[in-house]
Amino acid sequence: MLAALPAHIQAQLEAGLAQRSQGYRGRFAPSPSGPLHRGNLRTALLSWLEARLSGGAWLLRHDDLDTPRNRPGAIEAIEADLRWLGLHWDGPALLQSRRRGLYGSVLAALRRSGHLYPCRCSRRLLADISAPHGGWPVYPGWCRTRPPHWGAEAGRLPSWRLRLGPGELRWQERYGAPGHCDGPTAVGDVVLRRADGFLAYHLATAVDELALGISHVLRGADLWAATAAQVAVMAALGAAPPRYGHVPLWCDGAGGRLSKREGAEGLAGLRQRGLDAPAVVGELAASLALVPVGARLSVEELRQELTLERFQRALDGAAKT
Repeated sequence: MLAALPAHIQAQLEAGLAQRSQGYRGRFAPSPSGPLHRGNLRTALLSWLEARLSGGAWLLRHDDLDTPRNRPGAIEAIEADLRWLGLHWDGPALLQSRRRGLYGSVLAALRRSGHLYPCRCSRRLLADISAPHGGWPVYPGWCRTRPPHWGAEAGRLPSWRLRLGPGELRWQERYGAPGHCDGPTAVGDVVLRRADGFLAYHLATAVDELALGISHVLRGADLWAATAAQVAVMAALGAAPPRYGHVPLWCDGAGGRLSKREGAEGLAGLRQRGLDAPAVVGELAASLALVPVGARLSVEELRQELTLERFQRALDGAAKT
């Protein structure tokens, strides 16, 4: 499929894949929908640690395509929080909103090659589809056989779905649940362009992992289910996915996951409790037994305390509990 892309897009993706083969390239990709909470901060720290312990690069990418959810000042606040902790990234921070041309070109190529079809199903029609095994709802394929009319009908444009073939989707999973699932029954035909014109998260993320040469992705376990959809996009492009690691979520006292929507505690709250950067780093690291409870240290001191093998054993053990 890479050969079917415009020459400049093909060259960009091939350059990224070549860069991936040269060594570890990780990334942290927050959405600017609010301040980072403790769980986000811990994921950023773990991602940074794995990259540095591997002697590799660590990129920062803001997933800001869903503009209605973006909050003014969130990007600046996220970067300030990372710097305060000592988590410095390589190169300039990237904004997905400035990469729409790349995603649009890939989307158009997938459409020309027959990998996409228009879907007219409304959210109300899809609302009753049950989600399998606690994942997201799998689209039944109602529009697969309709004539491929891409224009507006009754004043409404279609969404664009990836036509997923039969068989398993596989990826190398280092910490989380096994990296495989059945494509048609667990994932289905995911939307790559919404009916309102917004490019979908799975498309942009998959393209960026390839174009930026990302070799390893370390993120929260809540995104394990999204991996298969992103692997499906990469497979349609004829490219192998990076290696993934999904770490346990940090839960609140009641066992619920932390979330920006619920105002989970971030650096502002930690500072109000009197914690400085070494104390916060110690609290984040101690939550996965990387250091003893009550430890105070900088991120560089933490890096020097660990070996890659010890770090990986800790994450593997946490994922299995």
